[in-house]
Amino acid sequence: MKLHFLSPLYAHPGPIASVCLDTSRDLDDPERAIDLRWRKLHKSLLAHDADEPTIRAIDEAVGTDREVSGRHGQAIFAAHGQLLLAECLPEPPARDSARYGMLPDALPLALQRAPDIPYAVVVIHRVHLAGPAGDEEVLELDHQSGRWPMSRVAPGEVAHRRIPVEGWPTEVEQLVTELVDRTDAEGLELIVLAGDPWAVNSLTRSAPRKLHGHFVKLKDGHHRRPEPGRALLEEELGGLLGDRLSDHDKHQLDAYLGQRARHPEYVEGIAATVAALQRGQAHSLILNQPVELDQHLWVGMAPTHLALSGEDLNAFGLSYYWEEPAVGAALIRAAAGTQADLIVVPHDELPLTDGAAVLLRYTGT
Repeated sequence: MKLHFLSPLYAHPGPIASVCLDTSRDLDDPERAIDLRWRKLHKSLLAHDADEPTIRAIDEAVGTDREVSGRHGQAIFAAHGQLLLAECLPEPPARDSARYGMLPDALPLALQRAPDIPYAVVVIHRVHLAGPAGDEEVLELDHQSGRWPMSRVAPGEVAHRRIPVEGWPTEVEQLVTELVDRTDAEGLELIVLAGDPWAVNSLTRSAPRKLHGHFVKLKDGHHRRPEPGRALLEEELGGLLGDRLSDHDKHQLDAYLGQRARHPEYVEGIAATVAALQRGQAHSLILNQPVELDQHLWVGMAPTHLALSGEDLNAFGLSYYWEEPAVGAALIRAAAGTQADLIVVPHDELPLTDGAAVLLRYTGT
């Protein structure tokens, strides 16, 4: 997964306030619940000497995701009285948190965006319309694309069309052309088809061979509208994509395993990870889920200013650096600042020493 979405957080010097809180709307009085949660975090920021303008900027952003129904959360960042970034989270955070420090605590947001799989959904249903000339059969088509899992709470616009049954072959041609173009441009990995069997089958038969491996037909795509602010066929997509890595991540993990087989000391563990990020040598930062990074790091003002000790940074000629207790914040900043990707892999599938590793751009051996 690319980390360019974090760029606004690193365009401003710290200190930065970072807030993650549950803003779910599946409660009887969600506004009151959100307000109570935010009050606790507000007090925590004050206790850590956050300035009032910065807290006000966050206060104005809290709860602005009210158009999103169901369970979800918010990640909000501000500095020097300015809102830097506010994003909806597909899942509420495990616990509400507020931090005020030189580095933004961007790891929780990054973890919830992974694996960032591009997909499209096409739902087609046959309906009967009564008219002055008698009943007419038409096909209703809903088409939406997104990137999983963020599209659960930030879905793309649904293209809704009503097509006479006899006009479906022409519509199929246009839809196939669009899917081919989007697959080439955006790398669609999955095209989920649901609804009327005749219409779905005619679509797949008309598609070029290059799309066949991307299609997934659902046996039962219910004719229902998504809840406000939620993705089309969200439940079905969760079953298809919930435990899946993106194709891009799979290829990179295969390359990592090859590097680890030859030079494990260069690619696995926190020491190897820090060394690679220092040199801008990491093509990808790989983290185990759940994330358990217990060791503190030392950092300076630049993304590559990180080390296992202050003495190491001093040896590099740095005079200003500090101990950073949020290891994840330091690693994510270094990865984003050196254009490294992030890959999140379950610990049960690929246990990593210290929970961290890197795929190197070059090995130097």
